[in-house]
Amino acid sequence: MTLTLPSPASPLKIGTRGSPLALAQAYETRARLSAAFSLPEEAFEIVVIQTTGDNRAMIDADRPLKEIGNKGLFTKEIEEAMLAGTIDIAVHSTKDMPTVQPEGLVIDCFLPREDVRDAFVSPSFKGIADLPEGAVVGSSSLRRRAQLLYRRPDLKVVEFRGNVQTRLKKLNDGVAQCTFLAMAGLSRLDMLDQVPATAVEVTDMLPAVAQGAICIERRISDDRTGEMLAAIHHGETGQRLTAERAFLEALDGSCETPIAGLAELTGGQLHLRGELLRPDGSEAISGALSGAVSDARDIGQSLAAQLRNQAGPGFFDWHS
Repeated sequence: MTLTLPSPASPLKIGTRGSPLALAQAYETRARLSAAFSLPEEAFEIVVIQTTGDNRAMIDADRPLKEIGNKGLFTKEIEEAMLAGTIDIAVHSTKDMPTVQPEGLVIDCFLPREDVRDAFVSPSFKGIADLPEGAVVGSSSLRRRAQLLYRRPDLKVVEFRGNVQTRLKKLNDGVAQCTFLAMAGLSRLDMLDQVPATAVEVTDMLPAVAQGAICIERRISDDRTGEMLAAIHHGETGQRLTAERAFLEALDGSCETPIAGLAELTGGQLHLRGELLRPDGSEAISGALSGAVSDARDIGQSLAAQLRNQAGPGFFDWHS
């Protein structure tokens, strides 16, 4: 069957949030599809959708995500639009995505992964070790908060929500002495030279599961879109994220537990590192597992079981 391609008269509609980073990721997706099928950019329409997580009042109030809906905050309205047929695909930061998609939707396309590292951002200091005792750190990430307090229990971590520009403004306003962003986001926004950022090596701070990766969600029933996305799917990134997302799902994909994970490929082998922490940073459990790339999902599940066994029955008591 001949693939019916979109055109300026009948464009493929790409759904996205309206933040500068979300738009940059949507533009990258459009450019890759345009190049893959030799189509003009006008054959793809960017559709901006306001999500609950973009509510200005909640961002300004720095309310923790777990109080107002967790990861679904940034996807609910977009996924509803896709199921309704208003858009054809949705572009997301994979680290923001729940591990299970709504019925009728699937994520089976990943773009080449960017820098996975966290960025330490401060106009006055170069790294965590340079922070004075009792320094105030701004972060809305449960993972970063727990990792910081595990290493530096003297630090005071305050909620710090919003897009890159919003967080930088809060930093400049003196709300905190430093914050953390993703190196991938700064790179995609072409801001690495404009932000006082220092990359944190993964041996010092293991990143969030799927950090640095863009995923594209579609309707399972939409074969045409599935075929088009297959042309821009990056297989290695997909293999790595299969392990990482299986690891997250087997532990706690609800965004209420600080979890870090990173899979890397070397010589046909997949190496997965993982970390599980208490939210207050009082305890951290880590481990690693390697195996064949074809066993990526099993590796993720096995490492999760290993860490859960190490943690013991009382580790998740904060959920109750």
